[in-house]
Amino acid sequence: MRIASLLPAATEIVGALGLDDRLVAVTFECDHPAGIRDRCPVVVDTALPHGMTPAEIDAVVRDRAARGLPMYSLDSETLARADPDLILTQDLCRVCALPQATVDEAQTAIGTDARVLSLDPHTLDEVFSVIAEVADAAGAAPAADALLAGLHARLDAIAAAVAGRPVPRVLALEWTDPPFLPGHWVPELVSRAGGEAVGAIPGGRSVGFEWSDMPGPVDVVLVAPCGFGLDDAIAQAEAVRDRLPPGVPVVALDSASFVVRTGPRLVDGIEAIAWALHPDAVPEPPPGRVRAFGARARK
Repeated sequence: MRIASLLPAATEIVGALGLDDRLVAVTFECDHPAGIRDRCPVVVDTALPHGMTPAEIDAVVRDRAARGLPMYSLDSETLARADPDLILTQDLCRVCALPQATVDEAQTAIGTDARVLSLDPHTLDEVFSVIAEVADAAGAAPAADALLAGLHARLDAIAAAVAGRPVPRVLALEWTDPPFLPGHWVPELVSRAGGEAVGAIPGGRSVGFEWSDMPGPVDVVLVAPCGFGLDDAIAQAEAVRDRLPPGVPVVALDSASFVVRTGPRLVDGIEAIAWALHPDAVPEPPPGRVRAFGARARK
């Protein structure tokens, strides 16, 4: 089976199932498994300029959305040459990835009858269901059974490690300028890690707020900006620390890899958050995933 992944999370799922040799098309953001863009044609690119600040990105996204302009572009000709049997896409967030409507239009234009599977989970359990759906569509159900068993075992280990411990109140930031509280599966990542995501709506949409109306009280601030890696998360964490009440520690997390992609590495993200919240009960994750800052006194 020839698989076109138009979503980084889908590429990650295909790789975790041991099927990355079947990929024939990916996106500009697909970086896991490592080197996948060197082996597959890139058929999805961003329409947004590179190198912008969070505030600049927010302004451009709002402007393009208001004018009905796309956030991503699809190379239909290259997709046609890839000749996939299965196309993996999404319809959950047109800001985060190519929407299914664009894929449907491309199918009509290039005349392909490839099966399209839309991956639109809102919770962690739905993410696990999506992994099983991809495996089933690709004829690899046993691989999903083994993968999911391992993920559930790791979650059980985290739950056992944090059971009975104090539950810190966590202000999770999906975006920092302007600030946004996360929705969908992200609040559950915090709760599975032994924390409480203050103000966030599990399974719902992300919600903006004003710094003057910051939800509270807060014990920890988790900076996990959508689509950004650890270095950018650290820089943004430094930028928001002076906006926080005195004595509140801050944690920066590689959101691009371990928070926003609805794939197996969400469990890596839970492990990293659990360590940040309960460092004396949970093993420290590998370098490059999370950085914890001490509290900063008010100047």
